[in-house]
Formats: sequence, C-alpha cells, structure tokens
Amino acid sequence: MPSPIVNLSDVTLTDHTHGEYFEAKLASLGPLIGARQLGARLCIIPPGKAAWPFHAHVANEEMVVVLAGCGSLRLGEHRHPLKAGDVVSLAAGGIETAHQIVNDSDAELRYLALSTMHHPEVAFYPDSGKFGVLAGAAPGDKHQPRLFEFFGHAEDHKGYWHGED
Repeated sequence: MPSPIVNLSDVTLTDHTHGEYFEAKLASLGPLIGARQLGARLCIIPPGKAAWPFHAHVANEEMVVVLAGCGSLRLGEHRHPLKAGDVVSLAAGGIETAHQIVNDSDAELRYLALSTMHHPEVAFYPDSGKFGVLAGAAPGDKHQPRLFEFFGHAEDHKGYWHGED
C-alpha cells in the first residue's frame, strides 16, 4: 500500500506538450498516495501557455488550488484573474461550465488540480466543436485501462440504427 503522504518537491514531473500553445510539467498525485475516487495533479505552466484545451466535463467536478504565480481562468464566456492562494470550483455540466487555465503572465504558474474520478465521462471542447466519450477509466487516470475512447464532432453522428440493417 502506498504512503498516504507525498511531498510536492519529491514528485517526478513529466513533460506535456502539443503544438505551440499547450505545454506543462505534470505529476499525477492520486495514485502515489492511494487515492481511488479523487484525482490530484500538480500542474506547472510556463508563461504564455495552457495545459489543456477549453473544455467541460459532464460527470466530473474539479477544484484548482493556485500555489504560485498568476494567470487567468476562462470559465464559460468570462475570464477571471488567478493568483497564488486562489481556490477555484469547476462544476460538472454542459458547455456553460467549460474552463481553461491560461498562464498569461511572465512567470511560471503552479496549481493543484483535484477532481472526482467518475467514468464514463463525456467532455465538450467549445473552441474546436468536438466532444469526447471515455469509458473504463476516468479522464487523467493513466493507471487503469481505457475500454473505449472516441473524439469527434456532432456531424460524425450516425444514428442509433446506422449499420444495423
């Protein structure tokens, strides 16, 4: 059984990048301390970057605790400034709960992202118009096998009876 305690200075960070805009150093904490129903991740975002696309979760609620630095939270149609010490609630819901943390400062932004680990999960990505369906493991859970994953657009819809003739 893992220790129920881990110090953030002792975790191994992995590089996470995509294109020019998405970049972070990440450490998944939940599995290190034996968490089963809560996810926890340390996120370190360099200036001018974001870790993830603007997205919303149907099943999972998130909470963010800003440890150091500053940036901004896109939440629905609004932007909110973030600074060290801020605690943010990101409710599950539809596109109106879409969120993204952006480091729009000139220094590193560090935060803890905590979440429920419900699955299956459906996520919406308003900027790209896509959605994702994940089953078998909650989003961010790299320690459980993913049974099914699909990302697409509404126009990819085939209908319930498609291919059943």
